[in-house]
Amino acid sequence: MLRKHALLAATLTLLTSFSAAAATTVIVHPSNAAALDEKSVQRIFLGKEKKFSDGVESIPINQVADSAVRGDFDENVLGRSSAQVSAYWSKLVFTGKGVPPKEVSSDADVIELVSKNPSAIGYVDSASVTGDVKAVSLN
Repeated sequence: MLRKHALLAATLTLLTSFSAAAATTVIVHPSNAAALDEKSVQRIFLGKEKKFSDGVESIPINQVADSAVRGDFDENVLGRSSAQVSAYWSKLVFTGKGVPPKEVSSDADVIELVSKNPSAIGYVDSASVTGDVKAVSLN
């Protein structure tokens, strides 16, 4: 009986952890007027596109691989697990065909870089978005 209660408590804890995770929001510099949709963001973060739709250079900013926000972004925007994204970049680096996006360790770091560089694009937990950056609606 005690084992069943422990298992139930562990399951509830996991479910609460997943439901407590906030949505991820893609952000750009406030001056960025480029049209962005999910496909263009995917192409930028996978190194397939080097410029925004308006011709301005794009500089993607990733969060570190073990970040919950990164996991959410990889799954829900890139449509791949973080392990798949890592394997994808390893192959490109090994063959000399690409360099992965710069990685930073927090939402605050992403916001700081994006707010200071009109070419930067990143993502943060939706609750972290400030007036220093522009949230992108992916349609």
